[in-house]
Amino acid sequence: MRLSFDFIKAAGGAIGLPGRLADTEGFQMASYLAGVAVMLAGFFMLGLVKPWGKTVPAWVPVMGGRNVHPLFLLIPSLIGGAFVIAHGVSGVTTKILHLAGVITIHFPGWIELDVQGLILWDLFFYEPWFIVMGMMSSLAAWNYAQDSSILRPFLRRCVILYIFLVLLVTSLFVSAIIFDFLK
Repeated sequence: MRLSFDFIKAAGGAIGLPGRLADTEGFQMASYLAGVAVMLAGFFMLGLVKPWGKTVPAWVPVMGGRNVHPLFLLIPSLIGGAFVIAHGVSGVTTKILHLAGVITIHFPGWIELDVQGLILWDLFFYEPWFIVMGMMSSLAAWNYAQDSSILRPFLRRCVILYIFLVLLVTSLFVSAIIFDFLK
């Protein structure tokens, strides 16, 4: 569903846009690239749960029948999952702080904007999808790692490091939004 909204916006659709953008072509291109990224992430997630994620199918030229090293799928899945969870959690956190009047978020690039509508759309639809995608990516990677040859004590340490990474990236995202690092 998330993928289809990105491609709808890329084609010029206005679902969830509570205003008029200054640069519609740039927004459409960003939405298209986001849709492609989500689609590629979906293929990685399939690799984590399908047999071809462990062994390349025999019909694939040159590489058919070879084992896939677990880190080939785990590293991009975990980095992507951490980034996506951090995006969603930081978005929810800062939007709630904005609604509570604790911080002010600036939304550049809009000709006109219903800020309340944008924040509510983000809180109840957009950001939860990021959190769910990141959690599903992380859980699929965990399941894949348990089924591979990676030792359990090493996995436990990696989980702690992964949680630390998610918290660190989330903190950086929240700080960037609150202190407007991109000025």
